[in-house]
Amino acid sequence: MTRKPTIIDVAKKAGVSKSTVSLVLRNSPTIRDETRELVRSAMRDLGYVYNRSAANMRSSNAGLIGLVINDLRNPFFTEFATSLQMALAEKSYATVLANTDEDAELQAQVVSSMIEHGVSALIICPAYGSTQDTFDSIARAGIPVMQMLRRVDSRTDLFPFTAPDYVTGSRLATEHLVAQGAQNIAFVGGLEGRSVTEERMSGYLSVMNASGKEPIILNGESSRKFGRDVAHRLAQDHPDVDGVVCFNDLVALGLSSGCNEIGRCVGKDVIIVGFDNIEDAAETYPSLSSVGYDIASIGAQTAETVLSWLESGQVPEAETRKPVELFVRQSSGGSR
Repeated sequence: MTRKPTIIDVAKKAGVSKSTVSLVLRNSPTIRDETRELVRSAMRDLGYVYNRSAANMRSSNAGLIGLVINDLRNPFFTEFATSLQMALAEKSYATVLANTDEDAELQAQVVSSMIEHGVSALIICPAYGSTQDTFDSIARAGIPVMQMLRRVDSRTDLFPFTAPDYVTGSRLATEHLVAQGAQNIAFVGGLEGRSVTEERMSGYLSVMNASGKEPIILNGESSRKFGRDVAHRLAQDHPDVDGVVCFNDLVALGLSSGCNEIGRCVGKDVIIVGFDNIEDAAETYPSLSSVGYDIASIGAQTAETVLSWLESGQVPEAETRKPVELFVRQSSGGSR
């Protein structure tokens, strides 16, 4: 090489990102020993000399955190992203935000771009799909990364996972419907085979089995449209269903609308519980019972956890579950 080697040359030779090389040069505790040695070996081979004074002038991205959200159209994820961004801002960190629209390919692109632009850490509410290459590249970057609300990569020692206690939540919802006198209870929404769907169904299935009731499961898109369509399907194919646990509040709100459309009184003819306790749950009519958790607190705690990891090398637990509670409202709390 005739010209003076650059940090980009080092990154290419070591097979890591530019931001990873920067972290090695700054002696960041977040870089694994094998990655550190790989970068230093590339520096020796290329004859790269670190100009610390110049680097200090280029450190404007040191306080930048990447936040990747799977679906910002969903009010729940919007609430989470807002609370997290505000918590990071209070600690003087800027947030670069990307919406992947449930597209794993787009997710790979935005993650790669964020790493190349020098984010200090990543917080990802991941899209489903082919994600291993994406997480492999994040591992090579050697920066703190957390999976939030969904787990798509099982390597939680590298990518710690935080989410509410979905299993307990669906159990509380189903037990409530049984206590309210519902005889035929369905679970509606959530794409089949997804880990979050399986968890949110798990509590429902345990209560149904314990009470000797036959499960009725209608999986599908987590949207208002799907919920509204299911109201018609239930009336035609399962007219005896008088209680429904929904995958999320969007499905529940759509179901409530569809039931009212066909003349089934929500809260009397059919009782419904949603999941996530978005703001609309309390503001709609009839108000929606929902399993909820303090999303602002989760955002603040996530910010604290990531910054402790970034600044002091305190690696979080591989998996953390946050407590949930059931908010009983008109859709399931009235007299039957």
